[in-house]
Amino acid sequence: MKTILETDNDFICDIQAPCFQMLTSEEVELVRGSKTQVLFRKGDHLTKQGAFASYVLFIISGIARQYIEGDGNKTHNLRIIKPGEFVGLSAVFTKNTFNYSSISLTDCQVFLIEKDAIATVVKQNGLFGFTMIKRYCEQNANLVDTLRTVLYKQMNGRIAEILLYIEGCKKDNPHIFQLLSRKDLADFAGISTESAVKLLKSFEKDGLIELNEKDIEIVDPNGLAEISKKG
Repeated sequence: MKTILETDNDFICDIQAPCFQMLTSEEVELVRGSKTQVLFRKGDHLTKQGAFASYVLFIISGIARQYIEGDGNKTHNLRIIKPGEFVGLSAVFTKNTFNYSSISLTDCQVFLIEKDAIATVVKQNGLFGFTMIKRYCEQNANLVDTLRTVLYKQMNGRIAEILLYIEGCKKDNPHIFQLLSRKDLADFAGISTESAVKLLKSFEKDGLIELNEKDIEIVDPNGLAEISKKG
């Protein structure tokens, strides 16, 4: 992790995201004065489950993987974090600790914004507050969908759904499959790495996908969607 100073070439003075355009000049100054620009290198942790959270992260560029940690070495991946998204909003509205971990899949430029500043703006700016609550609810809806997939779908349905989800991220990140290991895919689906590898080979044999080392090409998205649906 590296703090980006005002004298650095990649320093960004203002947050250009649409949600911050809703702020008054006073609120802009409040946020600007409470933010720090940071570069997380590939493989760095953006958040660590259970760690004290004094700030909210806003992703400027790069992507990360969000996951929860269980007993031992068990983990479950929740989602891919993209530019323009917030990480750690729960620290503003609920607990003072991060309830999940996140790790950068690429170099990520991030604004760390003191959570008290976000809370202040939410309280006094209804439109901005509505946007934050909407984002928070969308993240919770994603968690419910993840739970439904793990609880009610068979292994082939889970992997099919995960492949389609990650394929949907390729528009802005064409090499995203190469950034994820087979264990990462398995942890998204809540199955063992061995089962994930077997299912991927089975899908390839059925003409649904093509495997090229770490890369995966979706050949028959409709076929995968049908498997995901029947689960």
